[in-house]
Amino acid sequence: MNLPPSVLVIGTIFIDCKGFAKQNYHPSTRNLGNIQFVHGGVGRNVAENLANLHVTTCFASSVDASAIGKEVIGRLQKSKVNTNYLIETKQLGMGMWLAILDEKGDLAGSISQMPDLTLLEELITSKGVDLIRQSTHITLELDLNFQIARSVIKLAAEEKKPIYGVPGNLDVILHHRELLDHLDCFICNNFEADLFFELNFTNLTIAQKLESLIQFVDRTGMGSMVVTLGEKGAVYYNPQTKEVGYQPVFPVKLVDSSGAGDAFFSGTVMGLVKGLSLKEAVICGTKVAGWTIESTENTCLDLPLKIKEDEFFINYS
Repeated sequence: MNLPPSVLVIGTIFIDCKGFAKQNYHPSTRNLGNIQFVHGGVGRNVAENLANLHVTTCFASSVDASAIGKEVIGRLQKSKVNTNYLIETKQLGMGMWLAILDEKGDLAGSISQMPDLTLLEELITSKGVDLIRQSTHITLELDLNFQIARSVIKLAAEEKKPIYGVPGNLDVILHHRELLDHLDCFICNNFEADLFFELNFTNLTIAQKLESLIQFVDRTGMGSMVVTLGEKGAVYYNPQTKEVGYQPVFPVKLVDSSGAGDAFFSGTVMGLVKGLSLKEAVICGTKVAGWTIESTENTCLDLPLKIKEDEFFINYS
């Protein structure tokens, strides 16, 4: 009997301080607007998205033992994320991200402070086998540190659990590209693909992008790969099924582009763990990213309602 999908998310929690420019943004002068503190972090965003997409989700991370840390845990629990493996610590359990959004909602500048990853590394060392055994699929924020990434990928392979990777700050995987070889699916954006492919991928035609993607995946041996292209959509390739193609975006009203990549990853992973083809999963990712772009949050809290009303999700997910 096949068990229903349950996803283990391993990644970070951040608190984002976002400034939204009211009028044309000028970096060298004072800009009027509004400032918000928002729950973020690649791992946290993905865990919340997956839970709101009705996927059983467990989140392994660290969090500050503070009022805002309690708030983060409470919100995740409200979305039915299993938070039993969130380790509380006095400081640096969470990261901070300072972001400025211009008048169009696009990111104009940012500064990031990483959390202390020691506790998460110790958790993977002591309880990694149990964590992975109790889940059917694994999602991993790849740029935590090399030790965490290598350990999780090794354990997933030993337990024969599919593993999906999303990049963070690129500190790890640009120096250890061999980690990509073991992923069942890797999702990144076009600027990250410029670095991985070692060519000007962003400015290629769609046909050239697909050709470059096929060559890269075939060379590495990974299961499949998707590259998001911002407002131009996404390209994808699965060497096992020979699925290769281009998915345009759906019309949306841009409010805040941050979190869109995590949302795309979440929607695509949701489709894959539920048995959809890569093409169908990418459509899911595109829709979830679009709904997130229309929100001031890093995640769209209306996902349960959105998928209930969306024809594609009703028919395929």
